Amino acid sequence: MSEDPNRELLELASAFTQEFQRWVGAAGCDGLSYPRMRILEALHCQGPAKLKSLADLVGMSARNLTVLADGLEADGLARRVDHPTDRRITLLELTPKGFASADESLAPRLARLGQIFDGLTPTERRQLEDSLRVVVARIDTLACGD
Repeated sequence: MSEDPNRELLELASAFTQEFQRWVGAAGCDGLSYPRMRILEALHCQGPAKLKSLADLVGMSARNLTVLADGLEADGLARRVDHPTDRRITLLELTPKGFASADESLAPRLARLGQIFDGLTPTERRQLEDSLRVVVARIDTLACGD
């Protein structure tokens, strides 16, 4: 009986995920967790956002994103504001202190995280990007029940 052809890919994907999560945590010696960094980056680059959109961005539950938003507010980096046209929606936006913190910490942190791909040739990088796009699209399709 032959082994499942997807087994090695699943094991490699799992190993990558575990190692990447471990490494990102270790790379966060500045106290900036990966989800927190991604939220700061999104708010910095795209402006205020719905909490649900931010939760989806970092793959967190709404409850966990609420805890993260509470921490950003407690640190004076973000604040909750009402949506300008839909009072049912609350947005999260950076404060001036949050913008300054993002300006100071995001570029060096993203550069540090990007080192993981520095050993790839341009061709390998494109192949990895293409493959990951296909896999992510497939996951999205399967998650929707198709």
